Amino acid sequence: MKTYHLYFLILSLLLLFTSCGNPFSSSHPAGPLAYQCPMKCEGEKTYTQEGRCPVCHMNLKEVAAEKTSGIKNTALHISGAMRNVMHKGELFGTIALDTISNKTHLYGLGPFEYLQGEILIDDGRCFLSSVTADGTLHMEESYQMKAPFFVYDHVAKWKEVALPDTVQNILQLESYLEQSTKAQPRPFAFSMMCAIDSAAIHIVNLPKGTAVHSPDDVQKHHVTFDIKNEQATLIGFFSTEHQGIFTHHDTYVHIHLMTDDHKKMGHLDHAHWQAGTAKLFLPG
Repeated sequence: MKTYHLYFLILSLLLLFTSCGNPFSSSHPAGPLAYQCPMKCEGEKTYTQEGRCPVCHMNLKEVAAEKTSGIKNTALHISGAMRNVMHKGELFGTIALDTISNKTHLYGLGPFEYLQGEILIDDGRCFLSSVTADGTLHMEESYQMKAPFFVYDHVAKWKEVALPDTVQNILQLESYLEQSTKAQPRPFAFSMMCAIDSAAIHIVNLPKGTAVHSPDDVQKHHVTFDIKNEQATLIGFFSTEHQGIFTHHDTYVHIHLMTDDHKKMGHLDHAHWQAGTAKLFLPG
């Protein structure tokens, strides 16, 4: 009888483990834990500790950190999301630029809150471009601005990368970056100096009180400026995972161009630079 009871107990335990899994295993998914805003205000950004979202102030939720083949750059900072601006009409500032405490070797870009201008931070200097009532481009240097979405990073040292002479426009540059940087941390900032043959930049210039429901509502208020035969600096950010966060849905790059005389700056729509003049720099 005792042998029968023992046999029945062992059989019951085997059935429990095989049909229901290990009852003593953790309920948490495998892998390291991370914490993320449930509304994804900052896209896919995660934190290593519990807390509140800096944008909507909701409690961060526990998620399993995904395993990826690429190397993550955890130093890059993102506030807000482009898709929240373009599709939800959230035009208010999610970051005040003067609250970024460390401005040494700082690089960043984004639009003004309420989409009334463009922002570029180049090595700690913050440049603002807007459109005046008569349609001319106005430049100033100030940190007194908020942005509805913004991406920034600190790059203390750059390394120059040999850019093939065949790379002479944005699409070619994006393709080159995607292929040549698979083994380095992503996302990342980059900088480029070149002699521009021709380029077009735009500045968002949304009339006050305009409601935004789609990208079309914003694009019809772009003011475009042509650049010809100018020396210029391009500051950009590359990512294959942040489309709709700080890049548009159809590209891996977001780039702002500023002429070397600091008289023109805006979101780069297209450009063609002279072969042999481009110097590309990646974080060192």
